[in-house]
Amino acid sequence: MILHLVSFKYKKECDAAARTQHRARLAGLRGIDGIVDLKVGGDIVGSPRSYDTGLAVTFRDRAALDAYQVNPQHVPVAQAGAAACDSIVAVDFDI
Repeated sequence: MILHLVSFKYKKECDAAARTQHRARLAGLRGIDGIVDLKVGGDIVGSPRSYDTGLAVTFRDRAALDAYQVNPQHVPVAQAGAAACDSIVAVDFDI
């Protein structure tokens, strides 16, 4: 299995409603084929190094992760996240 971790740092003008909507759109990706588990949530610590939203997706294998990257459900959510964020970081590894 592959664990896909993503952290989002929103632009200052991205208000609470937009952040909530982005998290809901991320959560809506749960049904994509190949996803074993998906968790998304807002940061609760608020330290200077914290990002605003975290996403953890477990995929059954690398092929499922690769398919997710171009999935027509995922692509517009990824584009919206990119437009709302100053920084997005990700790491993918075998579990």
